Amino acid sequence: MAPTQVYLVLIAAVGTGLNAGLFFIFSACIMAALGRLPSQGGIAAMNAINDVIQNPLFFLVFLGTAVVAAAVLVVAFMHALPGSALAIAASLVFLVGTIGVTIVVNVPMNNALAAVAPTDPQAATLWSDYLSNWTTWNHVRSVASFASLVLFVLAYGRMAGA
Repeated sequence: MAPTQVYLVLIAAVGTGLNAGLFFIFSACIMAALGRLPSQGGIAAMNAINDVIQNPLFFLVFLGTAVVAAAVLVVAFMHALPGSALAIAASLVFLVGTIGVTIVVNVPMNNALAAVAPTDPQAATLWSDYLSNWTTWNHVRSVASFASLVLFVLAYGRMAGA
């Protein structure tokens, strides 16, 4: 059973790394670039991104990593190896800080943005608030994904060396 846990941790590390990169690029430049656009253009561009990102490859990496992280939790509790505590911590950080924040905060904000007409008089205010709040919570997802990646790598190192 130990090799399965080691492989799951390795796959989770790759998945969290991909997620960390995605969220980082939004925090580092995409949202700032969208913030330079007039509100109508920013809303239209962000809505287009939110439509396009919902594709099989994204869901495989995003939700697939969540499934693997959940599997790591179960296996690590059932078969403790050196590094299992790190793997459990990594899974929890990813599931709460990345998946949880996405579901509870970012997706509802995306839905609210999609529901407003860019020409609506309130759109500029909504867009300004969205940029600030969405980006702040995206920073949380970036840090959580990166922290999870580091913890999974450390867990893998301990498990593979055991």
